[in-house]
Amino acid sequence: MNKVKIEETTEITVNGIQGFIERRVTKFGSGAKVDCPKEFLGRKVYLIITLDKE
Repeated sequence: MNKVKIEETTEITVNGIQGFIERRVTKFGSGAKVDCPKEFLGRKVYLIITLDKE
């Protein structure tokens, strides 16, 4: 499995979004998952990882 390289930044600008949903990443086998509504199945999505571990 390839390790994904993460580029650290403090600001991001995204145009033309419908909205966003804040969710907690949970364990799923040997990986992780984020739940989101099924209305977004098949759509292109972005996961923004934040520094806080709240």
